[in-house]
Amino acid sequence: MSDPSVTVLLLLGLAALAAGFVDAVVGGGGLIQLPALLIGLPGATPVQILATNKTASICGTSAAATTYYRRVRPDPRTFGPLMVCALVGSFLGALVASHIPREAFEPIVLVVLVVLGAYVVLQPELGEETLLRFAGRQHLVAAMGVGGVIGFYDGALGPGTGSFLVFALVGLLGYDFLEASAKARLANWATNLGALLLFIPTGAVLWKVGLLMGACNLAGGYLGARTAVEKGSRFVRAFFIVVVSAFIVRIGGDVIGVW
Repeated sequence: MSDPSVTVLLLLGLAALAAGFVDAVVGGGGLIQLPALLIGLPGATPVQILATNKTASICGTSAAATTYYRRVRPDPRTFGPLMVCALVGSFLGALVASHIPREAFEPIVLVVLVVLGAYVVLQPELGEETLLRFAGRQHLVAAMGVGGVIGFYDGALGPGTGSFLVFALVGLLGYDFLEASAKARLANWATNLGALLLFIPTGAVLWKVGLLMGACNLAGGYLGARTAVEKGSRFVRAFFIVVVSAFIVRIGGDVIGVW
């Protein structure tokens, strides 16, 4: 594959900056970054696209996770097992990434996005404050299940992972949106690492593009996390609804062939 032009690199950098911001607040930056890579690098293989996307994304999730951890102080008894299961699930998902066509996922992802978006809109009190639905071992098992299942999805395909994590932590476990975003960023960092543990040794990463986009994604992730912490759960909830709505339009267009 030939090296991309300066113009293409600049556009990919802007996409990564926007993706990092969105990902830090509610997740789902991959739905900005992956299409940009597909358009900007038409000669790259699907595995190269996924690997380069993960390289950029882990930079942004590193900045966001650090910012959230310092300011929100999420409970390690939950995010620790969540991260471990997310990492393992992502590694397993990456093993099958090259064997699962994207079109097999998109209709399912679209339905899930519509359902969770509608649920959040119809439940205005959801995520306003932390009201845990489980205690003790049940809470731990639920968190590990969320990490493993969504981690596998992230390793296999990825777009929307952060949003799914936020919703699962709010809707299933009972966290407020800000606390859920903090834990989701930590788990998302683990899913990116899990996939890269497989992709890097195979030589799939396009390092020039990945590191450039990583720097931009890092800046976006830092700004997004600071904004979310300063604005609080109501801002995160509103941003979540806007982003999920945009994802529904984007993926819906793919499914029915508009784009």
